[in-house]
Amino acid sequence: MSETLIRLVDMGRINGPIRAGIDAAMKAVIDRGSFILGPEVREFEADFAAYCGARRSVGLDNGTSALELALRAFGVGPGDEVIVPAMTFVATASSVLMVGARPVLVDADPATYCLDIPKALAKLTPKTKAVIPVHLYGYPAPIGPLVEAGRGKFRVLEDCCQGHGAKLGGKRVGSIGDAAAFSFYPAKNIGCFGDGGMTVTSDDAIADKVAMLRNYGQAKLYEHLYLAYNRRLDTVQAAVLKVKLPHLNAWNDARRATARLYRQALAGTSLVLPPDCPGAGAAGADEHVYYMFVVRSKRRDELAAALKAKNIESGIHYPFPLHLLPVFQDLGHRAGDFPVAEGLAREALSLPIFPGITEGEIARVADAVKAFERGA
Repeated sequence: MSETLIRLVDMGRINGPIRAGIDAAMKAVIDRGSFILGPEVREFEADFAAYCGARRSVGLDNGTSALELALRAFGVGPGDEVIVPAMTFVATASSVLMVGARPVLVDADPATYCLDIPKALAKLTPKTKAVIPVHLYGYPAPIGPLVEAGRGKFRVLEDCCQGHGAKLGGKRVGSIGDAAAFSFYPAKNIGCFGDGGMTVTSDDAIADKVAMLRNYGQAKLYEHLYLAYNRRLDTVQAAVLKVKLPHLNAWNDARRATARLYRQALAGTSLVLPPDCPGAGAAGADEHVYYMFVVRSKRRDELAAALKAKNIESGIHYPFPLHLLPVFQDLGHRAGDFPVAEGLAREALSLPIFPGITEGEIARVADAVKAFERGA
């Protein structure tokens, strides 16, 4: 008999323990019938802004909208440039194209896998209107110098779609730049039961404009000031997220505990283990939240196949850096332009990690890696 499947992310184990609360919250929305911008949206917006340490947040239909509408609120448009990392999910740079601006790609930092900050600073031009650093895989990108350089010159939009709850210098990501974008896709550190997103900021003008843009560009009903987008967070999704938010810190603690066990179990293998933030929990420390536990292997595809043969899921985040995707070919890049990002695309493999994974399952994954390396 084959061993039980170990999922990359097991949604049942995340949602199961709090299912009664989620069911009750969803039922309340259904019974009341306020499905569009109901009270749960406002309540979750307030709760999430407070959690991040920011003044405002605006609930949206997904993380891509959170990026795009923040850029629109910044006034970014045709003729402007926005610096983005070459290694990230496609939405980061796609949002720049959506507002008519040009993405300027920068390589990943080999130590953090996030945007290489010195290289980003070197790419600044008079056309630079914004920079979008990504807290990739849950690692808090060290964006302090970028924020300082941007004061009065360009905006910093944190892409926190993989960084819910991470900290940089003791401050939660999402409260450090001019604004931030979050995704609540189901597999995220906090996810809803479909798509959802949030723009977070302490700038009231930005929050007000995003709130109007998401709801047909209106300040008051039928008074439309901007192009009519419909990018609202559904009330039922806000209700789910409101139940989940109090559990986020404990879930992130569980992810960090899993990462520690992986580091112990995989010590001595040929894998390159992910960067870590020592001192998590101490005042003023950085904190990784391990959206994914991403290792590197020169034989990545063979390793993934060996894990699959032992009923263990894995993932690749991401198989192509942005400059090698067809959608960005007009930027004029070629293979070799961003070697760190290209190396990650060839070697990165995400191992199972989620709240509820057992020590036995972690050991089973590690044993499968070791067996692969022995040729067993």
